[in-house]
Amino acid sequence: MLGFLEFLLLTAVMGLSIFLSLPVILHPRSQGRVGVLLNAAAIGILLFLLADIFGNVAPLIASSTTAFLTVPSRDLAFAIPFVVAFHLLVAIDDSRGRSRPSTPAWTALVVALGMGLQNFSEGLVFGSAWAAGALGLLAVVFTGFLLQNITEGFPIAAPYLGVEQKPIGVLSTLFLVGGLPTIVGGVLGFFYNSATLELAFDGAAMGAIAYVLLPMVKGAFRPADTPDKTAQRQRIVYFGVLVGFVLGFVVNAV
Repeated sequence: MLGFLEFLLLTAVMGLSIFLSLPVILHPRSQGRVGVLLNAAAIGILLFLLADIFGNVAPLIASSTTAFLTVPSRDLAFAIPFVVAFHLLVAIDDSRGRSRPSTPAWTALVVALGMGLQNFSEGLVFGSAWAAGALGLLAVVFTGFLLQNITEGFPIAAPYLGVEQKPIGVLSTLFLVGGLPTIVGGVLGFFYNSATLELAFDGAAMGAIAYVLLPMVKGAFRPADTPDKTAQRQRIVYFGVLVGFVLGFVVNAV
């Protein structure tokens, strides 16, 4: 029982580390140019997460035989949740009315759901490694996921970065949506190991992230008051996306 309690505590630390980004997000300086930079960095982090998730998926769908490059059944286990998650969000947006602009709360919720789906699969990996007693792998997985989860608060809060009064209660709830699935996935992975389940949640996470990236990129490149300010904003966005992607890569490499 002690082993399970220790595992549960570490999984909770890993999942709830997303809250460590909250002080930066709530800082009064996260407005104006800084807000544009942080929003662009959030886009860069999400782009890295797409690449990182697919990097985890590729070995799972690869075939060990020469007949096929991938295993068709595992391709479907990944592709179907991707398509379903993407089009489910499209359908929800359609039900809201396409003429209505997305609110910060809606955009942040979609990002949080995408983070939650990805963190669920991370929890599965951590729980499976713990159950298998792979201590070396555990240290690597825990450190990598812990650091990565810290950065995930920025994409979730990105829609609020330009808002002067940020709703702490709403952001905290959204962070729980993104972080708690790590614990749920960890407990499931502790008792049950399934590559198909991991593929399904990775696919759904990529579908949700791919969907939310579109309006985030569109918003990042919206024109400013003057051509000079628009050009300046674009330079900040380019730099921020690069910084976010590099940050995700460095954190993942630690």
